[in-house]
Amino acid sequence: MDRKLQIGVIGAGRIAQLHIDNLAYRIPEAEVVGIADINFERAEEIAKKYKIINVYEDYKELLGNPDVDAVFICSTTDTHSPVSIAAAKAGKHIFCEKPIDRKLERIIPVLEEIKKAGVKYQVAFNRRFDHSYKHVRDVVREGKIGNVHIVKITARDPKLAPISYLKDSGGLFLDMCTHDFDMVRFLSGSEIVEVTAIGTCLVDKSVEKIGDIDTAITTMKLSNGALAVIDNSRQAVYGYDQRVEVFGSKGCVCADNATGDTTSIYTVEAVTKNKPLWDFLERFNDAYVEEARCFIDSCLNGAEIKADANDGLQSIKAALAAARSWKLGGIPVKVEE
Repeated sequence: MDRKLQIGVIGAGRIAQLHIDNLAYRIPEAEVVGIADINFERAEEIAKKYKIINVYEDYKELLGNPDVDAVFICSTTDTHSPVSIAAAKAGKHIFCEKPIDRKLERIIPVLEEIKKAGVKYQVAFNRRFDHSYKHVRDVVREGKIGNVHIVKITARDPKLAPISYLKDSGGLFLDMCTHDFDMVRFLSGSEIVEVTAIGTCLVDKSVEKIGDIDTAITTMKLSNGALAVIDNSRQAVYGYDQRVEVFGSKGCVCADNATGDTTSIYTVEAVTKNKPLWDFLERFNDAYVEEARCFIDSCLNGAEIKADANDGLQSIKAALAAARSWKLGGIPVKVEE
């Protein structure tokens, strides 16, 4: 029988349960052997549901289990960097939900520690593993649209998150936009070197009261000379609006919204089709499965990590530059090298 990767999950919230469900039922090369969360009762409930043998309140105990080969870090954002460092020191391969941290000075030691430990480290940029976005990237890489001139990304959530969440989210650029900055780099094959961002509150003025915005436009200059633009909104009433386009010297490639089915109705009055899927769990669940499968393949067979710690670092650098640009009134800000 082929060896399975023995995984410990740190965290017991919604994203942790999503990963556990995928690992348990859709990835036969993996086995979840432990779960840790400060809410021990919730961790016990999940363990019982998925027949996970080891349950801990302290993640350090999970890291001390010699049977655990790798960890999925699905705890709160403020814990990602210290848990990453502890896991690397324990010799565990690491899959970490984004972001690694919101501060560069806390991310750099993570990169240093994983290099020293020689462990695998993947950041959960799940959109890289979406079949449509991968196809766009492949078309660009194969030169079918020539030299990249413009990258356009639309990213709009279906519903404003609770103010209690937004208050501790780090702000729109560091919370919502980190996936989008990574997509700019992924699709273009180029680094972001300068960012200009403007934003406002058009969805709910309560967001303004906590010092944040709910609507933004971010433009970027890339190292290959191309330009990029991201438009974000915290609320698109018709669904989870996620579209990308790369325009080049020989053509253009686009990925439209995913819908429940591809049916279109043609009548004398109009042509209609389904609205976009409602949320990220519907839209990207297959991508969640694929990112986990690729991580496990890397750990077991030495396959390349497709979203590494440096990718996580570069996304945060761009997000911090965008946040600074917005706070300074929309002036261009260089991305820290």
